[in-house]
Amino acid sequence: MSRPPIVPSCLAFLAAILTLFCLPASAAHSQTVINEYTHPAPMEVRQSPGGFIARNSREVLEVTLCSGSVVHVRAQPAGAPVSHSPRPWMLSQSEACPGAASQFSQSGGLATLTTANLAVTLAEKQSGLVIRTPQGETLVRERSDLPRTYLPTNTSGLYHIEDRFSPDATEAFYGLGQHQSGMFNYRGSIVELGQNNTDIAIPLLVSSKGYAILWNTAAFSFVDNRFPLELNFESMLADQIDYYVIYGPQMDRIIHEYRSMTGHVPLFPEWAYGFWQSKDRYKSQQEMLDIASGYRQRHIPLDGLVQDWFWWNNGGKGDPVFNSNYTDVPAELRTLHDEHVHAMISVWAMMDQTAKNYQIMHDQGFEIPGTQVYDATNPAARNFFWNDLVGKLFAQGWDAFWLDSSEPEEAYPHVGDAILRYKQLHIGPGLEYTNIFPFEHTLGVSQHWQQTTQQKRVFILTRSAFMGQQRVGATVWSGDVYSTWWALRRQVPAGLNFALSGYPYWTTDIGGYHLPSEDAANLPDYQELYARWYEYGAFCPIFRTHGHRDHNELWTYSSVYPTLLAVDRLRYRLMPYIYSLAWKVTSGDYTIQRPLVMDFRSDPATWNIGNQFMFGPAILVSPVLTDHATERQLYLPAGTEWYDFRSGERTGGGKEITAPAPLDRIPLEVRAGSILPLGPEIEYAGEKTDPVELRIYPGADGNFDLYEDQGNTYAYENGAHSIIPIHWDDATRTLTLGARQGSYPGMKPDHTFDIVIVAGGQGTGGEITAHPDKTVHYSGAATEVKF
Repeated sequence: MSRPPIVPSCLAFLAAILTLFCLPASAAHSQTVINEYTHPAPMEVRQSPGGFIARNSREVLEVTLCSGSVVHVRAQPAGAPVSHSPRPWMLSQSEACPGAASQFSQSGGLATLTTANLAVTLAEKQSGLVIRTPQGETLVRERSDLPRTYLPTNTSGLYHIEDRFSPDATEAFYGLGQHQSGMFNYRGSIVELGQNNTDIAIPLLVSSKGYAILWNTAAFSFVDNRFPLELNFESMLADQIDYYVIYGPQMDRIIHEYRSMTGHVPLFPEWAYGFWQSKDRYKSQQEMLDIASGYRQRHIPLDGLVQDWFWWNNGGKGDPVFNSNYTDVPAELRTLHDEHVHAMISVWAMMDQTAKNYQIMHDQGFEIPGTQVYDATNPAARNFFWNDLVGKLFAQGWDAFWLDSSEPEEAYPHVGDAILRYKQLHIGPGLEYTNIFPFEHTLGVSQHWQQTTQQKRVFILTRSAFMGQQRVGATVWSGDVYSTWWALRRQVPAGLNFALSGYPYWTTDIGGYHLPSEDAANLPDYQELYARWYEYGAFCPIFRTHGHRDHNELWTYSSVYPTLLAVDRLRYRLMPYIYSLAWKVTSGDYTIQRPLVMDFRSDPATWNIGNQFMFGPAILVSPVLTDHATERQLYLPAGTEWYDFRSGERTGGGKEITAPAPLDRIPLEVRAGSILPLGPEIEYAGEKTDPVELRIYPGADGNFDLYEDQGNTYAYENGAHSIIPIHWDDATRTLTLGARQGSYPGMKPDHTFDIVIVAGGQGTGGEITAHPDKTVHYSGAATEVKF
């Protein structure tokens, strides 16, 4: 049975009382050195190979430098055994924490560790750490009065831990996964870190001051800033306090350091960045074929089609056996592939008790006790899940897997609120590893996939995520949200905080999942909501529609179909831009969907804007999130000028404007100095690559690397790709197409570039510009073009 959330401060208080009154007298006396009633002795500090170690009768604190900008802090009660709890989301020690040159000094009761970028100071008497920049700016300050506490639990060697920090008066907080509160800046709030449908726990907190705290545990936890003078990290069960402080100050640098510790992001197949058609649910092989044919006959761009659940026999969830509505699945997939449509199938970790695979799972002890879910933390269970279920489907020709319910959920009652906290996992107690399941689940499928073939890149869709999961080839969607304006407004900040949690690939159910009424999808008000959600969805990293309704194909929304078609076509014209940015994610730890604070942190007006974002370096997106709107207020960040994408009108930054927003228009502004590549009109990824329209937005110098590869294999990892560096010199009005770098099998030797200098009425909107300023036939050699 699901239990209500525990309020951390109350739990800590009750735990302290129980410690004093419920333990035997000798045990209570032995614990007094780790509660708040005895002032600890000053810490004795000695230098260590990677930093320093401090200890007193109460605790042992170890500070290690992982790089010049990353500090690793670990602390345990004195006498506790050395931590052996695995943390598989982290890369190896040599990758995650290679070390850095530093200077160590002690003076006046302070121990200080200094690098080129940071100074870490321990007050030996108070035992609190302070981390500053070399210029003296305080980034992180543990509270001076007993910052770290370790309350005993019923599990030997594991504690209820808490670390207390003192933030400054103005900084904003972001990240922490994906949550549905509607908040972008978490200042003054409390965030529960426990996986649930629509709620994702990634314990990376990013500050507007240019640092992050990575709370390195999978335990059921809370981040509490309800009292603005305190920022408390609290976990219900852990063997030690373990966190990293990451300094940027640029947020892209923070994300780079985080991925260097937890894993870099692979490149999806090119077709994964196109449009995905889905609904709950297509019920037969013929219906799937008819939907694909409907898109092709209407010339609507499409790359992916999704087979949702209940393709299996009644009671057979968990077995790779289709019901009688699917007569020849491999033939179905061949037909779809002939139409250049890729197919994804839903597979669950939770199995029916009547399924044959459930019986095997149960007999082998591969399930999580008390559930119908396989234990993804058990390597043998991960092998079983692939060999007996997913791998058999993969052999039929499926292109992608939808790993639904990956928090995971209970079968009965059908709930999923951090359910693992009450279970025992192969890796350890569920309370210690509450949030690990989606990482291990997706990792197992990804590893087996790549062991099976390197000719098809991994593409997984799943509903939950954790640290390190960005390295497995999985995108995440926001869960089963309501089909309401209220829900749409909350998806935007939820996705932006997810991006600031180090995870670059995310999407939503366009139109929401749960309709407010059974016939709502046919009503004009819902179709307006669907159109606005679709406009927003086209500027998410992954572009996907889904929902529980009787129809969900674009042409079935008749009152807004022209708008949907135009938005879909714009997404496909942007494919050269999007795929090049995807390479930048893989090669440079970039983030495509970017909160304004990422690029304009020096403009405090951006710190609380959670309903606008940058889509790559060029496009400022301002979704329309209210009904019957014909315009919307938006903020243009300072420090640059902006062009209206539709009109070409140029406007200065640092101010709010009112942008036209009729139903067929999402406000888009393009940053001065941008180079925006737009491809030809296509119906699927890779159909055509020429001509490429290069739109130049004067007002600043600009650069863009146009990336290309074969599109589907892992050969890019071994150098089989090409990059065309493009530079705009604003002072001389010169565009340079640099010499092509690299090659790949099947690469076209030439490109045609239609170059457009954007101005009022020239190079505007999503349509092809009829009269480019110049056309260049490029054969790979450096070329200069003056205007």
